[in-house]
Amino acid sequence: MKKNKYIVFLILINSFILIKTDLNSQQLPQYTQWASHQFLINPAHAGIKNCMDIHSLYRVQWLGFEGAPKSGFLTLSTPLGLKRKTVLSARQGIGARVETDNIGQFSSTRLNIAFSNHYNFTPDTRLSLGVSAGFVQFGYNTQNTITINPDPTVTKTSNFTKFDATFGAWWNGKNYYFGLILPNLIHAKWENIGSNSKFRSHIYMNSGCRYSFNPKLTLLPSFLLKIPPAGPLVLDLNILFDFQNKFALGVGYRNTDAILFLANLKIKQQLTVHYSFDLVLSHLRKGTVNTHEISISYSSCKAKNTKVAACGLFE
Repeated sequence: MKKNKYIVFLILINSFILIKTDLNSQQLPQYTQWASHQFLINPAHAGIKNCMDIHSLYRVQWLGFEGAPKSGFLTLSTPLGLKRKTVLSARQGIGARVETDNIGQFSSTRLNIAFSNHYNFTPDTRLSLGVSAGFVQFGYNTQNTITINPDPTVTKTSNFTKFDATFGAWWNGKNYYFGLILPNLIHAKWENIGSNSKFRSHIYMNSGCRYSFNPKLTLLPSFLLKIPPAGPLVLDLNILFDFQNKFALGVGYRNTDAILFLANLKIKQQLTVHYSFDLVLSHLRKGTVNTHEISISYSSCKAKNTKVAACGLFE
C-alpha cells in the first residue's frame, strides 16, 4: 500500500510539475468521449442546436489504482432564438457547465456560463464563436501525503477559488467540422502550492467528418489534438461505425497511453447512452487496470433524418 502511495505521488509531481520548477504540464482532465460532448470543451457549441441539449459523464481512470483520476461533468445548452432575419445574421446560444476532477490529493470544481454567436454563411456552412467564464475551485489536501524525503513545500493544505475563462471557435459544413479551443485563459496563481504554480493556457484543435457508405452504415472519423504549455502533444484518433443512427461502435488511439473502444446506444432518437474503455499501453499497465467512461446525453431535437448519424451536430 505504501508503495502505491509513493507511485501516486510521483505521478502527481510528473503530471502537474508543481514543486520548485519552472516547467508546466497538462492541467485539465481528458475524456475519451469528447466527440459526443463537444460543448464540454468548446463554448462555441452553446445553443448550436435548435433545441435544449443536456450531457452528463463520469470517468474512472486507471481503475483500482490508489489516487487515480476521477472526473465528471454536467452540461446544458439552449438557443436564445431560432429565427434570423438574413442568412448572415447571428443566432445566439447560452449554456452552463459543471465539472469536477480529482487526482490524488488534488481536486477541482469548475462552474462556467457560456455565450455564443452562430453565423450561417449558407444553409450548410456555419461559423460559431463562443466564450465561457466562471470560477474554478481548486484544492490540495495533505492527508495521507507521503514523500520519499520530508518536504515542507507539499505539507500545506490549500483551497482557493479563481476566475476561469475559455474561448472557442467552430466551423462546419454539411459533412465536416473544425474546432479551435483555448482553455485556461486566466493565469491565476495557485495559493500555497509550490512557488511558480498557476493555471496555464492550453490549445485544443479538433476535426471530424461524416461518410455514408449506404443508408444503413455511416463512418465518423475524428481527431482531437491537445497542446499543453509543456510536455508531449496528446492526439486522440477515433473512428465510429454508426448503424442506422441506432447504435455505434468505435475504436481509437491516444498517442500517450491507450487504445480506445467506444459504444453508443440511441433510445428513441433523443436519449443516448455512451460507454468507452481505455486499454492502457503505458508503463502504468504494470501496476493498474484500465479506464472506463459512461455518459448519457439528451436532446429535445427531432432529427430530420433519423437513419443517418449527425457529424459534429449538423442541425
